[in-house]
Amino acid sequence: MNIQKFSVSDALLERSPGQEGDIFAGNVIDQRHGGPVTIGFGRYGPLQNLSETMTVHDTMVVLEGRLTVSTDAATVTAGPGEVIYMPQGEAVTIRSHEEGAVTAYVTYPHWQEARG
Repeated sequence: MNIQKFSVSDALLERSPGQEGDIFAGNVIDQRHGGPVTIGFGRYGPLQNLSETMTVHDTMVVLEGRLTVSTDAATVTAGPGEVIYMPQGEAVTIRSHEEGAVTAYVTYPHWQEARG
């Protein structure tokens, strides 16, 4: 695989599996490309909530808007240029604010394979 550059417009954003909210994800690199990680973009509509137990290690970069991630132990809020790391096995609630959010993410292993 050669070096590549991606933007949000390269991702086919689809509703995140298992939820019905205004939350979408789109991979630009995943298991189909032979790399060890999944890379993609996400979009959260205003005031959305997503609760799940992480099946992968997920690193999320906030590009626009703000997101708050809460666990039993901590709550963090991130805005543009900030990174949130969510380790595999952690139960999290991700909440967007009034302006919604756009993110980039890297997961290990591939989240589609981990969800089975």
